[in-house]
Amino acid sequence: MSSTVKTDTGTAPGAAAARTGGPVRAVRTAGGLSVRLDVRTLVVAVLLAVVALAASVLLIGTGDFPMSPGDVLATLTGSGTTAQEFIVNDLRLPRVLVGLLVGAAFGVSGAVFQAVSRNPLGSPDVLGFSQGSTVGALLVIVFFQGGTFAIAAGSVVGGVVTGLAIFLLAWKGGIHGYRFVLVGIGAAAMLYAIVLYLMTKANIVEASQATTWMVGTLSGRDWGQVWPLALVCALLIPLALLYGRPLRMLEMGDDAAYALGVRVHRVRVVLLAAAVVLVAAATAAAGPIAFLALTAPQLARRLTRSPGPNLLPAALMGAALLVGADWISQQVFGADQLPVGVLTGVLGGCYLLWLLASERKAGRI
Repeated sequence: MSSTVKTDTGTAPGAAAARTGGPVRAVRTAGGLSVRLDVRTLVVAVLLAVVALAASVLLIGTGDFPMSPGDVLATLTGSGTTAQEFIVNDLRLPRVLVGLLVGAAFGVSGAVFQAVSRNPLGSPDVLGFSQGSTVGALLVIVFFQGGTFAIAAGSVVGGVVTGLAIFLLAWKGGIHGYRFVLVGIGAAAMLYAIVLYLMTKANIVEASQATTWMVGTLSGRDWGQVWPLALVCALLIPLALLYGRPLRMLEMGDDAAYALGVRVHRVRVVLLAAAVVLVAAATAAAGPIAFLALTAPQLARRLTRSPGPNLLPAALMGAALLVGADWISQQVFGADQLPVGVLTGVLGGCYLLWLLASERKAGRI
C-alpha cells in the first residue's frame, strides 16, 4: 500500500506563547493519519540515547579487568573470548541494564508526578513514594531477615501500599495537584519517622544491610533484577508515553483539559498508578536513588525547551544520568567503593543550589 507524506512547519495551536524550542513539524499521510514532531525534542532524545549507550559501553569496560570499547562491542556481538564473554555477559552487563532501566523508570515517574502535581518539586522522593518502598524493605530486613528477592518484594509492596494510601487520602471527587502534594509531603514525613524507628530496632548486621540498601547502589546486580524490572518498564513506560498528550493538557489546568475532551480523573489515576509501580520496581532493584526523579525531567525540559512533561527525553535523561554517575563513581573511587546513590545525591544537591541561585537572580523567588 502506498501513501504520500506531506509535511508542514508551524507552531502548535494553543502553545505559541509557551513554546520557546524549535519548530514543530506535522507529518500527514494519505490515509488521514498525522504525527506532530518537535524537531528539537527529537534531536535531544537521539543525543541522550547516544550518551546513555556510550556511557554504558564505557561502564562495561571499567573494572579490575579493563576492556576497550572495541572489545566490549565485539563481545556483545558474540566475537569476544571466553573470559571476556563471562566478564561482560555474566558480571557487568546486568549491572548496566539495571542502571539504564532504573534511570528510565525514575525519569518517567518523576515527569508524571511533576506534571500531575503541576509542581517542579513533585517528585516521588519528595512525596513519600520512595520512603514507602524503603519502609517495606526495612520491615523485611528487620523482622523477617529476608534475602535479596524478599527485600525487593517488600519494597514493591511498600511503594504500592503507600501509593494507595496517598491516593485515598488525597481523593475528594478526584485527585488534585495541590492536595496531592500536601498529602504526599505529610506521608513522607511520617514514613521517614518509621524508617528511623525501624533502624533503632535493627541489630548491627541488619542495620548495615539496611543502610547499604537505603543509599542506593548498582553493585552486585544480576539478571535476577534485570528481567522483572525490564517487564515492568516494557509495560508501563509505553503506557505513560501513550498518555503523554492528555498529560500535557492537564498541565494547563483541569478546566482547560475538560474543554479539550480529556477525561481528567481517568488520565490522572492511570498515570499515577503507572508511575507508582515504576518507582516501586526501580527502588526494589537498586534502592532509593536520590534526586534522580527530581532532576531528570527538569534537565530534559531545559534541553528540549518544550512545554509538557517530555516523557521520552526524561526517561533517556534518567538512564544517561544514572549510568554516567556509576561510571564516574567507578573511575574516581574504584569499583563498588562509592554507591551511585551517594553521587546522585551530591549532584542533585548541587543542581538544586544552582536552580535556587538562578531563580533568585531572575527575581522569581
